[in-house]
Amino acid sequence: MLRPDDLYEIVDESVATGPAATPKVLVHSLDGFMDAGQAGRVTADHLLEVLDNRLLARFDVDLLHDYRARRPEVTFAEDRFIDYTPPQLSLHLMKDDAGVEFLLLEGVEPDNHWNRFAGAVRQLIERYNVTLTVGVHGIPMGVPHTRPLGLTAHATRPELVTRSNIWDGEMRLPASAATMLQVRLGEAGKDAMGFAVHVPHYLAENRFPGAALALVHAISAATGLLLPSKALLDEAAVTGRLVDEQVEASEDASAVVNALETQYDAAAGSVSRGSLLAGSTPSAEELGAEVEQFLAELNRDDDN
Repeated sequence: MLRPDDLYEIVDESVATGPAATPKVLVHSLDGFMDAGQAGRVTADHLLEVLDNRLLARFDVDLLHDYRARRPEVTFAEDRFIDYTPPQLSLHLMKDDAGVEFLLLEGVEPDNHWNRFAGAVRQLIERYNVTLTVGVHGIPMGVPHTRPLGLTAHATRPELVTRSNIWDGEMRLPASAATMLQVRLGEAGKDAMGFAVHVPHYLAENRFPGAALALVHAISAATGLLLPSKALLDEAAVTGRLVDEQVEASEDASAVVNALETQYDAAAGSVSRGSLLAGSTPSAEELGAEVEQFLAELNRDDDN
């Protein structure tokens, strides 16, 4: 019988463990479901690039990944295959700019053994004395790139949600390993929260560093971690100029962005900064339809 601890191996035994260990935050970004603008992936890559880190644990991806559904890439060079890139799912020990330790779980979303995966993450949370987990990703929304990006916040306890969302009520959406993980942690009495950044739907398939920048700021505000963001700020500025140039070169694109700006600005006085318009807040059905359309586009891309 496969157990949760069969899914991973500890590669660095030198880190303090148990209740006496320094309390830590765990940030997670799992690739494979929905991540408009590559927001979560860029966030994880940015943190690994700019902060001191070391590998703590490695998941056995062969047990978790469906290779036929999401095939890794390999390079064909003239007459041979080289540079096979296997999928990975890893836990890293990080240090923020003040030297405070936290954990980063990043890599491919598990296709199999979701409940065992949640159990494995819970074991790691208890091993390293994690007091809060924070998940991040991007979702496509009808917003312009010329305005502040909104965020949807969610958590296992209402006290952890410090910002208002743009819709009320309930909706049924496809689950992911990350959303299931938050549910399971809440059931176990563990604090968990997350942020979904609202990425302009016309940029959802592209790398959009402004979305990662918004997530880094949200993580810092929620946890107190001092996370550097200058590299993302610079990249976001360059990307913004390139998008502006492309929009200006197309009358149709300009019309779409102008309409979104008008809609966004119409609610500026009645909703918090970075949110969508109060007068045009999407219903659960409208939001679900937009999400389903985005997922359908992803599936078409995978088939192609």
